[in-house]
Amino acid sequence: MSEIQIGILGCLALLVLLACSMPVAFAMAVVGVIGFAIVRSPHAALSMMTSDMYGTFASYSLTVIPLFVLMGQVAFHGGISRRLFKAAYAWLGPLPGGLAMATVAACMGFGAICGSGPATAATMAAVALPEMRRYKYDMELGSGSVAAGGSLGMLIPPSVVFIVYSIMTEQSIGELFLAGVIPGLMTGGLFFLTIYAHCKLRPHLGPASPPLPWKEKFLSLGGVIETLILFAVVMGGMFLGYFTPTEAAGIGAAGTILVALVRRQLTWKSFTRSLLETLRTSCMVMIIVAGAVVFSRFLAVTQIPFVLARTLAELPLPAFMVMSMIILFYLVGGCFIDALALLLLTTPIFYPVILELRYDPVWFGVIIVLVTQMGVISPPVGVNAYVVSGIERDIPLQTVFKGALPFLGALIIAAVLLLAFPSISLFLPQLMR
Repeated sequence: MSEIQIGILGCLALLVLLACSMPVAFAMAVVGVIGFAIVRSPHAALSMMTSDMYGTFASYSLTVIPLFVLMGQVAFHGGISRRLFKAAYAWLGPLPGGLAMATVAACMGFGAICGSGPATAATMAAVALPEMRRYKYDMELGSGSVAAGGSLGMLIPPSVVFIVYSIMTEQSIGELFLAGVIPGLMTGGLFFLTIYAHCKLRPHLGPASPPLPWKEKFLSLGGVIETLILFAVVMGGMFLGYFTPTEAAGIGAAGTILVALVRRQLTWKSFTRSLLETLRTSCMVMIIVAGAVVFSRFLAVTQIPFVLARTLAELPLPAFMVMSMIILFYLVGGCFIDALALLLLTTPIFYPVILELRYDPVWFGVIIVLVTQMGVISPPVGVNAYVVSGIERDIPLQTVFKGALPFLGALIIAAVLLLAFPSISLFLPQLMR
């Protein structure tokens, strides 16, 4: 049996294990070790596994993950998410569907200090949905806007998905963060237009709230200033080269704690809860990364990524058609596999293809995140929809999926624009180079 055939069997075995509900980290590690042992030797496989596992958990670059996660957790428990929502509601509430727009705007703001799509969705579900009920919003629109808005936490920096992608492809974390800024704002704007169009055609979905006095509107901005300062310090410091991404994450986490303490909204109990949630999330991400590293070693020795790259590059098709096929794969795969797991599974396979086709790897990272955003709000495994339904248990899962459907159209438009105009995502990173 050739190495290519062993690699294909390994990929099939991985799909079987995932179908049997084995955690993706362990499924990748098991297949990777056994496959490597078959291709090389059991001794080499065990040596590879131990060195890669240790290397992953001892990696200095991965320390950025728990620091950014801590930043988001403290922001939630310190009340920053509620202040963001109140400020957005003060300005957008009087518009048709204004409360849903305010939710998306708050998701964008919270995503800028959180880095996780599901965490953003969970936070804003707890904050925004009770308000929507009070103003008699249709829960299909309300839950859908929370699920879709939460997905922006994957695209707007700092993003855990960008961090993992940068580590796997050895791309600059700072460049990836900058590349996500304009597409994130553009996607949020498309979500606004989607909500406005729906509520203009069917006003009962999201009735406008009474306008607030200008004094209250300007006073509400006080809850946004701290977020803008934190975002400017973290991103500006990296952009100007004052500190590394890890140092930026540490400064952001410390700044968030300081803001919460100054506002006297961080108790010892909430701080302890933030640490526990950070530990749980960080361990989950890092064990998945470790399993993916082991699996990618197996794929490398089977030569599958390189053969696939050469085959796709030699097809008598334009490069953009090959890229469209890859994007379609991510779109379908994202409906069945968690975004981070899908990224870790497929990057070793498709990254050599991207390099062979001479596409910018930073641009490709943004495209992957944008396309997998569609997966987190699409059935059957749209994790953000499950999160929203879990927070508000009286909202059926199918209602959330139905409410998120219009936002898929906005994400498709955003993906097409990025394909047609790569400079949308590359403009800021090119200033950094």
